Amino acid sequence: MKVGLISDVHGNRVALETVLADMPAVDEILCAGDVVGYNPWPGDCVDELRARDVPTVMGNHDAAVAGDTSFRFNGMAKAGVDHAKEALSDDQLEWLADLPAERLAFDGRVKLVHGHPDDPDRYTRYTYPEEFTERMLGDEDVLVLGHTHVQGVERFGEGIVVNPGSVGQPRDGDPRAGYAVVDLDALTVETHRVEYDVDAVQAAVEEAGLPSRIGTRLARGK
Repeated sequence: MKVGLISDVHGNRVALETVLADMPAVDEILCAGDVVGYNPWPGDCVDELRARDVPTVMGNHDAAVAGDTSFRFNGMAKAGVDHAKEALSDDQLEWLADLPAERLAFDGRVKLVHGHPDDPDRYTRYTYPEEFTERMLGDEDVLVLGHTHVQGVERFGEGIVVNPGSVGQPRDGDPRAGYAVVDLDALTVETHRVEYDVDAVQAAVEEAGLPSRIGTRLARGK
């Protein structure tokens, strides 16, 4: 059983389409949240995941667009949230609002969250402390999270913690879109990076009137 893992799409349709085209054959795809925010195509990204029936959890940008404003955003991030609020239909906003904070998949073998399992807004780096995994990686074989936009995999005992990286806005110095594939039979994870047309996204950011840095940072993976 192979499962594709994506996270932090952030309205980047070009990167999402490239990742989905590059991904090897899998039995299902899971998304660790933040479908919207930052980039110009929130509706297209929502529609793509809905069309594929991708189990998805709510990220902090998804929550803000759907109506929860508790997370503190900088000006650039807020511009992306405001853009998504205006661009999405009522039906798309309802889909976002209905996303859960946590999902269990494959008979409880995989837990899917956005940030820390105790706090979806907390950033948890991929070099996870033992305290974190001892408490959080209990009955599950695989814990999937996003939020940091930093790709990484760590094995603890019989379990694996994996951040597939960001599809739409990597922040680990590698501008290529990130995703991962987990083999639940072998209990192994392959991380992937794929180049996409960053120039096209930068042009769309400018055309949409979004802050230029949303586009320029994509070329540096920051």
